[in-house]
Amino acid sequence: MNENQLKHFESLLRSWKAELMEEVDRTVHHMQDDASNFPDPNDRATQESEFSLELRTRDRERKLIKKIDESLKDIESGDYGYCETCGIEIGIRRLEARPTATLCIDCKTLDEIREKQVG
Repeated sequence: MNENQLKHFESLLRSWKAELMEEVDRTVHHMQDDASNFPDPNDRATQESEFSLELRTRDRERKLIKKIDESLKDIESGDYGYCETCGIEIGIRRLEARPTATLCIDCKTLDEIREKQVG
């Protein structure tokens, strides 16, 4: 991967992380502002359900932010774009689709097959 491609992916990852961090801030403010003690149990249950869904989404995004940080470290160390399992270069098209990919398409396919077999 050449220098321009690395810069492209670094920029892509940093902007993606910034968007996710903005969402986290919005969620915190939304939950603080909208936290009401509804006297009606149905209204309270609806609000708790909405908050639960939002927190699950933020938890998934938190994990994604961690993967983004790992990818940024890989760019700095020169390991970005190489499969963790076999060491070959991950295709650019795969990285465009999933910039945090750590496995080439062949290793990922084998990993998914193993996962289906184990359960």
